Amino acid sequence: MAKAGLFDRALRQLFFNENDNSISYARKWIGFKIEFKKLLSDAFIILTGIFSAGFGLKGFLLPNAFLDGGAMGISLLLAKVTGVSLPFLIVLVNAPFILLGFRIIGRQFAFKTTIAIVLLALCVAFIPYPQITSDKLLVAVFGGFFLGAGIGLAVRGGSVIDGTEVLAIGISKNSGLTIGDVIMIINIIIFSVAAWLMSIEIALYAMLTYLSASKTVDFIIEGIEEYTGVTIISVKSDKIR
Repeated sequence: MAKAGLFDRALRQLFFNENDNSISYARKWIGFKIEFKKLLSDAFIILTGIFSAGFGLKGFLLPNAFLDGGAMGISLLLAKVTGVSLPFLIVLVNAPFILLGFRIIGRQFAFKTTIAIVLLALCVAFIPYPQITSDKLLVAVFGGFFLGAGIGLAVRGGSVIDGTEVLAIGISKNSGLTIGDVIMIINIIIFSVAAWLMSIEIALYAMLTYLSASKTVDFIIEGIEEYTGVTIISVKSDKIR
């Protein structure tokens, strides 16, 4: 009991006003627990997304010289041209988009995104994912699936793992396009440049990868509401109609 009382007093000093009465304190404590559980849930979802994206990248795309899109695609191109470490470039290229996210979305989003991108860079640098296949079609489909799952889960957790998604979120809020559609448009531009610098074949397979990724993003973020229906059977069906 003494330890519980000490812990309670410590929480009061850290998070609550010492002059709060018991009812006000109880309300704040319940609110604090709800926010803390939400934070843990978001962290778990984001971490799952990071590991999924890392698996898509290192298990499928990178070993087969497939291009990634967005800020990752830019990082890959710069790494090939300059020889600079890819994990370092992931953080560097995404930095301006994090600042943009801070301005148009908010401080918490920017903080979560910073942590998520740094963790993705560490994931790419240190986790030894096995190469799954060299079949180009399987690489495009399943690499895109796991990458899209990672992107979607990160968004569900309140962050992004690719800075260009910040721009996609902003555009999707002011248009009829989904986040996946906006990402696809951005990546088509990137892949067009890649086709010129590298090869048309690589760019075409990369587009197929993002067709898979964008549909996975849409499924995770928005679900399949249009396919939900109810069938009612009744002897008074005419009245129900």
